[in-house]
Amino acid sequence: MFHQIVLKRGGKQEGESPFWISFSDLMSALTVLFLVVMVVTLVTVTKDVVPAEQAKNQRESDIKELMAQVRETSRLFPEVNVNESTYRIDLGKAVLFDSGRADIRRADATFLRRYVPVLLKAQSTDIGKKWIRRVVVEGFTDEDGSYLYNLGLSLNRSKSVVCVLFAQPTVGELPLDDVQKRQIRDLFLVGGYSFNSAKKDKEASRRVEFKIDFWALDEKGQAEQTSATTKEFGQC
Repeated sequence: MFHQIVLKRGGKQEGESPFWISFSDLMSALTVLFLVVMVVTLVTVTKDVVPAEQAKNQRESDIKELMAQVRETSRLFPEVNVNESTYRIDLGKAVLFDSGRADIRRADATFLRRYVPVLLKAQSTDIGKKWIRRVVVEGFTDEDGSYLYNLGLSLNRSKSVVCVLFAQPTVGELPLDDVQKRQIRDLFLVGGYSFNSAKKDKEASRRVEFKIDFWALDEKGQAEQTSATTKEFGQC
């Protein structure tokens, strides 16, 4: 009456095991591949970053050394204040202008012809030739008068500084030679600040400063000589 029911236990699902094993191997392989790609990428990036960082550090070190040299040499001129972080050189009371005037006093002109060789000497060093792009002569005024009037006045004051460097020296004064004058011609630019950055003292505001401008890493280290070297310096 009763039929015996026999339940056969199925065998292990052998068909499933190869699938899961293959999937696990695939994931492991992908992980290894990802790690390999990351390592290769990091090595490539590091090769690019390290030289760039070294070049940046070298530039900063060179400029710091150069500015320290300028500051040390400028100790011979107590009026001069060298800011090594902003690359600015404040001539203090050594060169000041009368109100509304751009002409330079004789004593101030003599001072300029004595001091500027300090900058030219710095530019003549290996570091200077590599990094100094230009020297900007910046003129300033007090707050009397309009902005545009003072802008023109400050530019004229900067121009006057360059002019006296090419002018005939006084008796007993050591003149700048032609090599130094060519350096000035190729390096010096003039700029005007009007009454921006005026000081509390009006007399102290009527001044000039030098600003050393350096090449960036991605710029050419030395400027092309585009001007004719045989041209006369001329007169102001």
